[in-house]
Amino acid sequence: MSNLISRKALRCSQRPFLIAPSHYRTLSSRTSPLQSTYTGNPTSASATTDVLHPLQSNTNSTSKSATVPKLSPLSILPLSNVVRSLVINTISSSPLLLAPSLKIMTILAHSQNPILSPDRNPILRFFLKNTFYKQFCAGETHAEVQKTVRAIKDLGFKGVFLCYAREVEKSPGANIDVEKCVKDEVLPWAEGTLATVRLAGPGDFVSIKVTGAGSLALQALEAKGVCHDTLKQAIDDICALGAERGVKLAFDAEHAAVQAGIDLWTLKYMKRYNKPGKGGAVIYGTYQAYLKACPQVVANHMAIAQKENFTLGVKLVRGAYMGSDPRELIHDTKRETDECYDGIAEALIRQSPNSILKPENGERTFQAVDLALAGHNLESVRKAQVIRTEQAEKGEERIELCYAQLQGMADEVSCELVAEGKLAESMNSSHAQDAKVTVHGGINELIGGTKGGKDQLHLKTDIPKAYKYLTWGTTGECMKYLLRRAYENRDAVGRTREGRNEMGRELVRKVKGVFGV
Repeated sequence: MSNLISRKALRCSQRPFLIAPSHYRTLSSRTSPLQSTYTGNPTSASATTDVLHPLQSNTNSTSKSATVPKLSPLSILPLSNVVRSLVINTISSSPLLLAPSLKIMTILAHSQNPILSPDRNPILRFFLKNTFYKQFCAGETHAEVQKTVRAIKDLGFKGVFLCYAREVEKSPGANIDVEKCVKDEVLPWAEGTLATVRLAGPGDFVSIKVTGAGSLALQALEAKGVCHDTLKQAIDDICALGAERGVKLAFDAEHAAVQAGIDLWTLKYMKRYNKPGKGGAVIYGTYQAYLKACPQVVANHMAIAQKENFTLGVKLVRGAYMGSDPRELIHDTKRETDECYDGIAEALIRQSPNSILKPENGERTFQAVDLALAGHNLESVRKAQVIRTEQAEKGEERIELCYAQLQGMADEVSCELVAEGKLAESMNSSHAQDAKVTVHGGINELIGGTKGGKDQLHLKTDIPKAYKYLTWGTTGECMKYLLRRAYENRDAVGRTREGRNEMGRELVRKVKGVFGV
């Protein structure tokens, strides 16, 4: 038996994998879940996690070493992407270069001067579109967006989060001109969001930023009241189209003053569309782990979902409103935020309470949720995958789970997930020639290689689903989004420097490859 498996493992190792992470080791080694496979910079934050590659523990029966080619996960990226990422990360990690860049982008994002408008100044538009815009955004037209999405999926990503970039200046208050707001704010937002749903494919996500609908939405959310009929109809139409096309819809989290209202609207549409046993959740809410109340909010929504018999869709993020949310609502330290994020993720993945996430009803187990883990923290991603690996090995039921990172950022995280998925799929494909295949919750179980009538091969592995978050719209419409990404890079300078270093190393590898070094 061991000789048969060794021969199959060796054949698998000789197949031309598209990608494989640099930290993959021999498939024959039995690795403890607490033994690290990360070989990056040991001083970086992401290097502190003890990780088991999802496939390694399934290969303990091999008797001979079958090594996988040691390629960087970033090797899947085109050279142009690597160079552009290196330049932008270099700017973002340099205080000397970043400060003036932020000032310039702030002016461009808010100026009414046509000379400073990317949509009116062709020279400015050309420069921005081929640098910052191309790094973080999907395109200005439907054709450009579709081309970008195809390219991302061709790299091995399972899908995308699409978001319409258009933002309006909101003026909350009692003296709102309702007719003008409907014409200039609600209807354009609705048309753009519906177009985004049509651009997305089955299994993709569309992010819905409700305040993008303008002052009427902001007023209703702050009052936690009923929204205007036109806005209500627009959201109804968006959700109905998403369900019809198999596109998932994630209501974005926003600042604290309107979040309770967004939660009410999100739960309303979850009840309507997230029926158990009908292809999973269509509607997702976004939960910000940097808020102290986040575990209680998640637990409350889980109790509501269980009571009213619908599937809770959870998009878990750390949070993005440090500058506007009241400080007392936010965890005191980054460590507390990380513990909250990881604790909620673990409880949801295991479907079991822990010290962070406790059920309202006192139950010892949780109802399954559909989960999207959005974030750039490699340690958190690896922790989640360790759990998924353990569950796969034990044949446990697993929830629907995907990961998401912003386009143009955290490629070292995204590409590692893609690499693991590609490797798992390649191994499954290799063994499937002699195996019966069944699928349970994204986990391929290959059972019963029958050559010779005696030997059986059992392989269970989790295939991670990696997504990229993309915003689309004209260069001018995307300027505020690009400005936020610039500030995010500034606030995460350590991660940005690590990304810069990774891209630098990848550029060297590609150049050496050209010259056969």
